[in-house]
Amino acid sequence: MKLSRQFPLNALRVFEATARLKSFTRAGEELGMTQTAVSYQIKLLEDTLGEPLFLRRPRQVALTEVGERLAPKVGEAFDMLAEALGGIRDQSEATLTIHTTATFASHWLAHHLGTFQVENPGIAVRLETSQSVIDFSRTEGDVAIRSGKGVWPGLKSHFLMKSHFTPMLSPTLAATIGGVHEPADLLKLPIIDPQDEWWPLWFSRAGLQDVDFSRFPATQYGAQYFHAAAAIAGQGVAILRPEFYADDVALGRLYQPFDLLASDGSDYWLVYPESRRNSRKIRVFRDFMRKMMPDFQA
Repeated sequence: MKLSRQFPLNALRVFEATARLKSFTRAGEELGMTQTAVSYQIKLLEDTLGEPLFLRRPRQVALTEVGERLAPKVGEAFDMLAEALGGIRDQSEATLTIHTTATFASHWLAHHLGTFQVENPGIAVRLETSQSVIDFSRTEGDVAIRSGKGVWPGLKSHFLMKSHFTPMLSPTLAATIGGVHEPADLLKLPIIDPQDEWWPLWFSRAGLQDVDFSRFPATQYGAQYFHAAAAIAGQGVAILRPEFYADDVALGRLYQPFDLLASDGSDYWLVYPESRRNSRKIRVFRDFMRKMMPDFQA
């Protein structure tokens, strides 16, 4: 028979407090129970054991011989449970697992996680990158940096930054057609991932409707990070979030021919399970992101 079925575990918890405090009233105050509820749990345990555990006397209770033998064993068992649970909690709070895309990880987090760890030396960071949207109930993780509308059932979301995009390419590639002077010039060059839904959105904003992308090879690299690497290598024009590539522009590896930006309404958000909003490590990381991101919104 399972222990949980053989013994009323809640009654054991009440017994431990009553034996330690020598009072039904004080045990009830500690456990947030009425004296009647405490008496009921003790009677339930006595009926299960078939032995009295306390001598009821006016204004005090005393342990019987059976109660005296049982009390230290139950106290030791609860101490062991508290130690085991405390160790798991301490170990869990010592590591923060962050899920994000490879692009956000390489172009923002990588530049700032060192500062977070200097400020919080007791928290180790484990970074997981994926293009998939993780399910916190199925995947181990504490927080995620996610692109979307900011509404996910069961998750708390904090706005981090707008997500907009524009074409970018190598200056060397632009020079092969005498420079890019108007949006239509981009269509003279290879387009990286022409099936990306960002392309028609940007060209529509630029005044070019119904661009036929089917004539371009259907290259797909899976992440904006790889699109940028291909563009830097001169393989074509990529559509990128320009703030992530300011260093490449400054070094002359990438070129943004137009100031025009487009958006699909999906922005960057910090998310985590609503039920874990009071976790210390999540709270610390949330406060760090609030400090580092000028547009952070609670």
